Amino acid sequence: MSLAPWACDPARSRGRRHAEPDAPTRTAFQRDRDRIVHSTAFRRLVYKTQVFLNHEGDLFRTRLTHSLEVAQLGRSIARALRLNEDLVEAIALAHDLGHTPFGHAGQDALNACMAEHGGFEHNLQSLRVVDSLEERYPQFNGLNLSFETREGILKHCSRRNAERLEAREPGGVGQRFLAPAQGARQPSLEAQLANLADEIAYNAHDIDDGVRSGLITVDQLAEVPLFEGFRRQTLHEHPQLLGRRVLFETIRRMLSEQVYDVIAATGAALQAAQPADADAVRHQPPLLVFSDDMRLQSASLKRFLLRNLYRHEQVSEMTVKAQQVVRELFAAYLAEPSQMKPAFAAQPNRHRAVADYIAGMTDRFAAREHERLTGQRLLA
Repeated sequence: MSLAPWACDPARSRGRRHAEPDAPTRTAFQRDRDRIVHSTAFRRLVYKTQVFLNHEGDLFRTRLTHSLEVAQLGRSIARALRLNEDLVEAIALAHDLGHTPFGHAGQDALNACMAEHGGFEHNLQSLRVVDSLEERYPQFNGLNLSFETREGILKHCSRRNAERLEAREPGGVGQRFLAPAQGARQPSLEAQLANLADEIAYNAHDIDDGVRSGLITVDQLAEVPLFEGFRRQTLHEHPQLLGRRVLFETIRRMLSEQVYDVIAATGAALQAAQPADADAVRHQPPLLVFSDDMRLQSASLKRFLLRNLYRHEQVSEMTVKAQQVVRELFAAYLAEPSQMKPAFAAQPNRHRAVADYIAGMTDRFAAREHERLTGQRLLA
């Protein structure tokens, strides 16, 4: 299948930070994907969690399964829109590499610990992982990914950190966050797609995990139009269907509808804008979009999940414990760097080294380290 004119062509990539010969059998973006899959940080995602902590159950989503779901959704949409599937997949598989243990609870705690030392942003940390922290190659630190993959990984970035990136890499991945508001630049369509596929995936699987955990019920979800419409449709067509099959079929239909909506809405936006090439996309408003109606329905679902799942008393209780683990680990390593691995202990910027070390931990390793260093067992 030929790529659309506005898709990213690996033959026209802006290249890598360290020049390398082309691979004989793979495009630049296929090579990026392969490097990500073989990285240490990618393997750790299997023991990093989304909403539920690792010890709370074997069937809840982890960062790894989430990333695979984002990649699958992204590739399906990219194929229909004639975008570069390999680039979408590479961004999707790498987008959570910088996430801390214990999901957003860990991220918020680490950001607070680093408030006076540059803060902590998980998107920027994902970029640090692929640019610096992975140690696999003799010629350079990091994975030396192409510009287009790195651009997609850096979904959000504060102005302060964008300025630091721009100083180190003029015209690089930080530049678009520094443009004046009226001329704000977008990333590639493939990056925009990975971002939207992330949203579609976590909304759907948080429903599944939330019901599985017992923290939310199908009856509660009746207030969410995007869910309830497809549940009723499912029961109308399959009146004898019971239990989790109703939930699974409802979520399947909901996912499909969102995918078809993105394809149709984006197709219309591209037809109207007619960007000449991939670079022209960067000077347009976002073109990879939901329809207005689907955007409102998705926002309603997000509000429901925030109110009923993410702020549920049981989740909040675990959040408090997880944040205590991160804070006390940070203090312990700061006071005694030799408790970290030697490569981190030797870094001159002690605060950033501690943040890098903690961010790279899995849930269970962080819990074990906390118990070893403090004698407390907060997360059984």
